Amino acid sequence: MTSEAPDWHAVRRSAPLVLAGLVRRYGHFDACEDAVQEALVAASAGWPVDGWPANPAAWLTTVAARRLVDQLRSDESRRRRESADFARTTALAAEATSGDDDTVTLLFLCCHPALKRPLQVALTLRAVGGLTTAEIARAFLVPEATMAQRISRAKQRVREAGAAFVMPDEPEHQERLRAVLAVLYLMFNEGYTASSGAELTRTELTDEAIRIMRIVHRTLPRDGEVTGLLALMLLTDARRRGRTAPDGSLIPLAEQDRSLWDGAAIAEGVALITGALRAAPLGPYQLQAAIAAVHDEAASREDTDWRQIVALYELLERLAPNPVVTLNRAVAVAMVDGPEAGLTVLETCAADRRVLGSHRVLSVRAHLLELAGDAATARVAYEEAARRTTSVPERRHLLDRARRLSP
Repeated sequence: MTSEAPDWHAVRRSAPLVLAGLVRRYGHFDACEDAVQEALVAASAGWPVDGWPANPAAWLTTVAARRLVDQLRSDESRRRRESADFARTTALAAEATSGDDDTVTLLFLCCHPALKRPLQVALTLRAVGGLTTAEIARAFLVPEATMAQRISRAKQRVREAGAAFVMPDEPEHQERLRAVLAVLYLMFNEGYTASSGAELTRTELTDEAIRIMRIVHRTLPRDGEVTGLLALMLLTDARRRGRTAPDGSLIPLAEQDRSLWDGAAIAEGVALITGALRAAPLGPYQLQAAIAAVHDEAASREDTDWRQIVALYELLERLAPNPVVTLNRAVAVAMVDGPEAGLTVLETCAADRRVLGSHRVLSVRAHLLELAGDAATARVAYEEAARRTTSVPERRHLLDRARRLSP
């Protein structure tokens, strides 16, 4: 033991590698995950008193393996095999930092098709992200007991599906990869614009999504959509500091101080998407990243190449039809051809059941009506959008817009 305290954040992030090593050796994903969580609890209680281990990951692996074997020994049919495996715990501890491949395999396991998307997200945050159940519950504004039930249910379904700790073969690999990217993008979006609650952003989710996305990209660097999603996250997150005022209120893109944007993240994102567009088959994440790059490279809203953005949205709409894409295209069209043209595009998706009743349709309509000079109708639309959103910062922003248009 050493008296020097390690970075708890780094320790927690080693947990997925510990878990991956245990699952690879023993199987039993659900039992391994429980054992790692118990080891983390023991570490948080014991290290401040007894001193910090020289190799925290190896310590976690050893303690988790002991607890796992104790649990598995209750099944007499496994006693001898698990006891023999336990003798190799020291070798397993040396593998605790086995690297990216195991992390990605673990991520694919968490995104097993037996799980619905919310369970995939919860399990990914717990097993790969290293977040505690309490942290995940806070991020999604649900009671800790509710989130614990979701995670327990997810692990049970993975066990029932007989999922193994191996990368799936084609074509399942591509299907599972799409699920992995969708989960990470959902995690990022929930962090970047929280769907409910008092805070606009939840940086623990955006940061974790980017961190895991970097691991996936290191493992699959030639996959265009993997590169595209990492670029999209970086280019979007680069605007984080400009999105909120000191009081926490939302600042729309057109009004942001672009000097606050993260130039290094923008440069990295632009380089990534430029390389992907040249070398890989075109995909939706690449197109979204290209749109984000056009926004980020413009010195102001007036300098933005809106015609290029419209063209990219049209291509994205053909490649991956979605009412949200049409919603965004309506705004871009308004910037090129005027708000009336944008409203015409908006009507093509407003009745789509996937966005029907969404505050986003109403807020875009209100914005376009305001640009068209119809202040009275725009005010009503802003107020209705405010009633429908569950995000406190977005509600305040929409009501502020409505007040500005009051006679």
